[in-house]
Amino acid sequence: MYQTDPPRSPKDILPTMYDLPSEDSEDPGLPDQFHLLQPRLLDETFRPPNYPRDEIFVASDLNLYYDPRYPLWYKRPDWFAVLGVSRLYEQRDLRLSYVVWQEGVDPFIVVELLSPGTEKEDLGQTLRDIKQPPGKWEVYERILRVPYYAVFDRYKYKLRIFKLDGGRYAEIAVSESRFWIPELELGLGVWQGRYQDVEQPWLRWYDWTGCWVLTSTEQEKQRAEQESQRAEQESQRAEQEKQRAERLIAQLRSLGVEPDVD
Repeated sequence: MYQTDPPRSPKDILPTMYDLPSEDSEDPGLPDQFHLLQPRLLDETFRPPNYPRDEIFVASDLNLYYDPRYPLWYKRPDWFAVLGVSRLYEQRDLRLSYVVWQEGVDPFIVVELLSPGTEKEDLGQTLRDIKQPPGKWEVYERILRVPYYAVFDRYKYKLRIFKLDGGRYAEIAVSESRFWIPELELGLGVWQGRYQDVEQPWLRWYDWTGCWVLTSTEQEKQRAEQESQRAEQESQRAEQEKQRAERLIAQLRSLGVEPDVD
C-alpha cells in the first residue's frame, strides 16, 4: 500500500463498517432462543450511572473487527459494551459492525454464553494454526485488552469473571453468583426470575443497593402498582374521613344539636 508523508491514520485509509461484510454467508451463526433473549436482558439492564445513555454502545452477535493489519478478521461476541462512544456511528447511523480502528475505543466488557461447540474457544483452551485468525480469548486478552471478560454457562448457570491483570486474564472469585464492577458502578449477577415469560436463571445487572436494575417493562409494572397503591390509600383516607364525619354527626345529635350537613 502506498504510504503518504506524513502517514495517514488507519481510520482514514482502512475499511469502515460500510465496506466490511456484516455477516459470513458460510457461517451465519444463527443463535438459539437463549442467545436471543439473554443479550436483550443485558441490554435492558445495563445502565451505568456514571455514563450518559448516549455515550454507551452495547451489541450482541455483531461483527467486531479488531486488527487493522488483517481488516477482514472479526469476532462476534454474544454481548459486549463500549463506554465513551456515541450510541450511533458518528452520531447518525445504526452500526452494521463495530470497527475498532474507526471507533478508537475498545470494548470495556465482553460476555460469552457457553455452548458445547464454543466452550473451549471461549475459555482459551484451544490451540490455533498460526495461519488462522486468533481465538476469542486471545483477541479479547492480548489484542483488544478488554478489561473484563464474563463467561456464563447456560447449562450449569455458572458465572465466571476474568479481569485483565498484567496483560493476562486472571479469574476473579464470584461470591453468591454476583460480581461488582466499580468502574461501572454496576454489578453482574445470576438472577432467578421470569423474563419474556420464561422462568429460569438469567444474567443481569444490579445497582449499588444490590437491587436488580429494572427493565422498561418492570418499571412500567412498578409504576402501575405504585399508582394502584396510591389510589387505594386515597380511597382508604376518604373512607376514614367519611366515618369520622358520620361519628361527629352522631355525637352532635346525641347532644341535641342538629348539624348542618348540606
